[in-house]
Amino acid sequence: MPAVVIGVLCHPEDVAVFGEFFELFKTPWEIYEPGRAYDVVLTTTGDVPDVDTGVLVIYGAHTRRGDERIVLATGDRRRGGAVRYRGRRLPIHGAMLTFTERVPGTAYVTTPDGAIAGVRIRSGRLTVGRLGYDLVHEVRSLLSTGQPPQDADVPSLDLHVAMLRTMIVEAGVPLVEIPPAPAGHPFAVCLTHDIDFAGIRYHRLDRTMWGFLYRATVGALGRVLRARLTLGRCLESWRAAATLPLVYLGWARDFWEPFGWYLRVEHGLPATYFLIPFKRRPGDRVVARRASQRATAYDVDDVAASAATLRRHGCELAVHGIDAWHSVDRGRAERARIARLSGEARIGVRMHWLCGDENTPRVLEDAGFAWDASLGYNEAVGYRNGTIQPFRPAGATTLLELPLHIQDGALFYPGRLDLSAADAWTCCARLMEDADRHGGALTVLWHDRSHAPERFWGDFYVRLVGALKARGAWFGTAGEVVEWFAKRRAVRFERTATDARPRYHGGEINPPLTVRVHNPSAGAGPARWTDIPWTGRDVEDLEQQLARAAAGRDAALMPGVKACA
Repeated sequence: MPAVVIGVLCHPEDVAVFGEFFELFKTPWEIYEPGRAYDVVLTTTGDVPDVDTGVLVIYGAHTRRGDERIVLATGDRRRGGAVRYRGRRLPIHGAMLTFTERVPGTAYVTTPDGAIAGVRIRSGRLTVGRLGYDLVHEVRSLLSTGQPPQDADVPSLDLHVAMLRTMIVEAGVPLVEIPPAPAGHPFAVCLTHDIDFAGIRYHRLDRTMWGFLYRATVGALGRVLRARLTLGRCLESWRAAATLPLVYLGWARDFWEPFGWYLRVEHGLPATYFLIPFKRRPGDRVVARRASQRATAYDVDDVAASAATLRRHGCELAVHGIDAWHSVDRGRAERARIARLSGEARIGVRMHWLCGDENTPRVLEDAGFAWDASLGYNEAVGYRNGTIQPFRPAGATTLLELPLHIQDGALFYPGRLDLSAADAWTCCARLMEDADRHGGALTVLWHDRSHAPERFWGDFYVRLVGALKARGAWFGTAGEVVEWFAKRRAVRFERTATDARPRYHGGEINPPLTVRVHNPSAGAGPARWTDIPWTGRDVEDLEQQLARAAAGRDAALMPGVKACA
């Protein structure tokens, strides 16, 4: 099996960054060894090896030794900005070097003002890609601090992967990779619900009750005038406010009760519910305004019966953390509280109000959590860390991060995006298109009372779930999706004298992985590939199929004919 191995030249302190990068771009790679032959060499240092075939990709915001070799003159050096790659804006958070194009038609990426920030040049049997920014800095920054809300709509890290993949494949070099989506599905979906209230019956004569009454009456009328609420919904909201005393007496249904509604509209799809472990605890070290209001009026004891129903329907219970983000001891206590209810050993967490700092991944890992789902925006939707894929955050060794992408409050809440339903749909459709293109796990958060008066965001959620189903996505609980990606990460490519072979030592992978063989296009026509489902078993059969796919002889396999990038 002639699988290409990418040789990477980098500084010793950057090896871990590339280790995570190539978990996202799951293809054979290794640290460059002088004297060993490579079809692809990637360098982020000033050391540019002499290669005359294959692909040489040079990153860096400083002049490199190879620049003169490809007759490339440098332009100005900038601090950050953005480039455009095939019609898509890509933010650059570190320094950036521009170039003067001496050979027509070699520009690969450009800045908004027309400067060239990357070129691709064919020289004999060698394709050279020269990109004027530091890939290591970009990846490290995205996986740690993330990107600001104004860049939320850009899957920056996934675009870096796509750019490198496309440069290799379009140069005519064969490539084997394991895409970030189960076989037969374009991407995965996690439906999640933060249970902050569990019902309005827990709120009597408190700020939550008075706030609801205002929003359900005066506020509802204001939304009608802004064309954000129909008159019928306004009347329904007033009716809910009028029945509130009957809810407290137990004579009327609690219209904020979330569990039955979500089970009905999700029609058996698995979902993850984040439950508060301890009531009336606002938590410590919360710097947000009105931090005392972070305390809830319910905890897991109040919803034990509903939690049992959720589990019978295949749903998952997880921790809606209070202090786990900064305290190992409190994190263990919060985890134990939910574990007793769920009966599961592997427990995940999403912090209430998405609290966290640079130490949080290590703290959560030491507290025994298997995964976290807190890295997202409160004020935007999109890609805080630039990716649709679960990843290992900086500071963690076992914990995986399931990034949050779509949140109801960010879409609709006044003071945040405050979008109309039409504009919110455009926003979500763009994220679904990104997931179609790049794979990964699109994570949706719809809060417990968002379907009910006075929000009425339930119709939008039903439409969103329907659209995700129509795209053929694989639905799993957060834990199931994280476990699938953990198994994908566990695959290793074993280097031999001539190639690299996938190896996996673990339980059966279900749904299966896809092993993709890119068949070289050499820049002519659309890229082609062949997908081979693999459960991690029967390596010998996989190798035979890979060999036939590389030779283009197996018509029984599933050829994909669409652009890679």
